[in-house]
Amino acid sequence: MQALTYHGRKDVRVETVPDPVLAAEDDLILRVTATAICGSDLHLYRGKIPDLHTGDVLWPRVHGDRGRGWPGRDPGAPR
Repeated sequence: MQALTYHGRKDVRVETVPDPVLAAEDDLILRVTATAICGSDLHLYRGKIPDLHTGDVLWPRVHGDRGRGWPGRDPGAPR
């Protein structure tokens, strides 16, 4: 899949990364249909977050459709 990855101050790249996997029963994979950033994301871009490391996948604001969950479970069903 394609993802926005961090590579240092003012260096973000769209790269191919491994597809996510369902690890826990309540996990959900979201199919992203649109994305955007907001002002708070600029802290990440400017390198102001010390716990961010090269290769980390950034998750700006996303909009998407219910993707897939565990077999037999409706990912949109209330818990």
